[in-house]
Amino acid sequence: MIIRSKAPLRLGLAGGGSDVSPYSDLFGGAILNATINKFAYATLIPHTDGKIILNSVDRKKLVSLKSTKTLKLNGTLDLVKGIYNRIVKDFTNSPLSFELITHVDAPPGSGLGSSSTLVIAILGAFSEWLKLPLGEYDLANLAYQIERIDLEMAGGKQDQYAAAFGGVNFMEFYKDEKVIVNPLRIKEQVTDELAYKMVLFNTESSRLSSTIINEQVKNVKEQKKSSVEAMHNIKKLAVQMKEALLKNELDKIGEILHSSWRYKREMAENITNPALESIYERALKAGATGGKISGAGGGGYMFFYCPGNTRHKVIEVLNKNGGQVQEYEFTKTGLKTWGV
Repeated sequence: MIIRSKAPLRLGLAGGGSDVSPYSDLFGGAILNATINKFAYATLIPHTDGKIILNSVDRKKLVSLKSTKTLKLNGTLDLVKGIYNRIVKDFTNSPLSFELITHVDAPPGSGLGSSSTLVIAILGAFSEWLKLPLGEYDLANLAYQIERIDLEMAGGKQDQYAAAFGGVNFMEFYKDEKVIVNPLRIKEQVTDELAYKMVLFNTESSRLSSTIINEQVKNVKEQKKSSVEAMHNIKKLAVQMKEALLKNELDKIGEILHSSWRYKREMAENITNPALESIYERALKAGATGGKISGAGGGGYMFFYCPGNTRHKVIEVLNKNGGQVQEYEFTKTGLKTWGV
């Protein structure tokens, strides 16, 4: 038996950053995101030879290990090792033998939630293999614990839930760490039109999101007024984005994205830089009414709302900036697992 899984990456449309502790613990958070047809994949092949083979195809890393209850974290594929360690600790209490092959349609630092989405895909494969009683909320919470607590990776909570649930979701993060995912019932013709009008651009520059997120966390802990107020406003924009989508008032999205971009720059330094600002200004001059960087900032993917038929002019301008416009569609489903 071979087990496969895939989980979708996401675009964070509004509210990004309000899902990061300690802001979400102190004030609660609100996020609106939507998954797209770019995925993280995992293939799990059970073995009986007492070995563990970890093969990250896109990162070109292959590791062969002796099967033990705990894999040592040494800087090579620690994310995958951390998942294995938690699976053994919580569910099997005995070593497992297998080969795990993974790849992601977007590189680390893309801002599309690639790391958390990969965790969900891998957890899905283990869950299918071991018949674990884990629903979407369980998988997302476990992924969050592995990344943020076990491995002490900086970041928020939205990516794990987006990958597990899929679709367009309004997510609420409460002070007691409770998370509620509200799927939005949006007609397919609306999401198709949104995908047409919202251009996704790969700047082909990566960033270390942890540096930006750690500064954001520091600003909240120190109650830096401008940063905290910016996050309050970004959270309010998530509600406005939800209303615009539900009412099919798509042209309001450009304005919301533009406001979000202005506030996001107040959350921490290095969210933007002269190259990103140049891209943004050129897109606006070509006809876009707003846009933002996906994820923590500093690089990766950006997206722009292009009303009417301005899409083509915006694409022409963006492609002259050294990056590449990416075609995509929104998806309705989250994690999928199956056996071969």
